[in-house]
Amino acid sequence: MAHDIDIEIVSNGSMQYAEVTLDPNETVIAEAGAVIYLEDEISYEVKMGDGSNPNQGFLDSILSTGKRFIIGESLFLSHFTNNSNQRRKLGFAGNIPGSIIVADLAKMGGNLICQRDAFLFASYGTSISVEFVKKLGFGFFGGEGFVLQKISGDGKVALFAGGQIIKKQLNGESLRVDSGCLVGFTENISYDIEKAGNLGSMIFGGEGLFFAKLQGHGTVLLQTNPASKMSEALIGNISGHTSNKDGIGNFGNILDRS
Repeated sequence: MAHDIDIEIVSNGSMQYAEVTLDPNETVIAEAGAVIYLEDEISYEVKMGDGSNPNQGFLDSILSTGKRFIIGESLFLSHFTNNSNQRRKLGFAGNIPGSIIVADLAKMGGNLICQRDAFLFASYGTSISVEFVKKLGFGFFGGEGFVLQKISGDGKVALFAGGQIIKKQLNGESLRVDSGCLVGFTENISYDIEKAGNLGSMIFGGEGLFFAKLQGHGTVLLQTNPASKMSEALIGNISGHTSNKDGIGNFGNILDRS
């Protein structure tokens, strides 16, 4: 059974962080680099794996954590424990402007599938594993690689998304989304890829060649501004300024004339 941690989302416009309150002896696990601050008597340890199965042998531990390496995540997770006899607080945030959503796994069927960089932190006792995609086409064209993360348990998990979070409830219908905008979905949702219209739309539409198609009964979480789009926009702006007559080119002419 996972630790019952208390979480408050603190928001200031488009920027959010999460403040976690730990009772004595409670632990929260998190991705490396997610913590902002921690109060006195909260210990910090980097461990291999999530600690959800303390009776797991060393070899099994290596194999299970090794799967995280496949999806480009660290083999290690940060463990924060309140060693005092009073409640203590610590804060977490994502690495770009965005939003945090807290999911109660016990109310979502116990399992949540998410893209590989969505996980921020969770109650101790939560299992963080790998979900291999069911169809190769999704891996080749879906935009998020061959694997996703599977988060299991009965505690709370915090997911991070770029921009705002959109929550869609499916009741048997389907939903097509930009795969980069997909944050996560509950286990009863099936996923596949679909062509983005005809050939002209695929080449000139600006939405990529394929959509992720989700269908079933459950919850889908989306993000409005994924890190991939943000980086593309920044690179595009830098390239535009470089070639702009009033930009760096003009600056070079000024230097030549000086």
